[in-house]
Amino acid sequence: MFTGIIEKMGVVRGMTRKGEDARLEVESGLDMKDVRVGDSISVNGACLTVVALTGRGFTADVSAETLSRTNLGTLKAGDRLNLEKSLRLNDFLGGHMVLGHVDSLGKIFEKKVRANSIVFGVEVDERLARYIVEKGSVAVDGISLTVNECKSNRFYVNIIPHTVRETTLGFKKAGDAVNIETDILGKYVEKLLQHDQGREAGEPRKGLDLKFLAEQGYIK
Repeated sequence: MFTGIIEKMGVVRGMTRKGEDARLEVESGLDMKDVRVGDSISVNGACLTVVALTGRGFTADVSAETLSRTNLGTLKAGDRLNLEKSLRLNDFLGGHMVLGHVDSLGKIFEKKVRANSIVFGVEVDERLARYIVEKGSVAVDGISLTVNECKSNRFYVNIIPHTVRETTLGFKKAGDAVNIETDILGKYVEKLLQHDQGREAGEPRKGLDLKFLAEQGYIK
């Protein structure tokens, strides 16, 4: 689990295809003294497992599933990466709860300067748009961001100068693909509320609704 607060940018040192999978070699820039083989590191928002430690970085295997849902498959030597080590129980939660399980790719369709910041417009698949709400949180390439505005399957985020300098968003342009992870809370709520789908006559309700809450004494 992560917070979406990027610790350092890394650099791709190698990306080797192994059938449908791949092996990624990263020069991290992170303090790796407390990292062990088997630990998780968020790479552009995708949770990867460290399989080897090198002098200045780490190596991770990237599955076919991850390659199909993220922009990791387009990486080449020299590309910059957003990196964050996994959250520890005594760490500050500066962003929001990010699992490192990328939902899908989004596309930057607009990039414009507003005062000292940059506003990015991002387009996502319609099935994801319902989980993105104004003033809610979304992870873009692993970065915890606040949604300024939503319009259909598009949303806008404001990037302050610090984030521009310290993450790969400073190098992104219109047309670039970014990894999107929506807030997990919305998905769980939706699942719980889908109590009638597939329910046979006479079967008990499978989820929450106002009637259930009233029967249990939560509301009147």
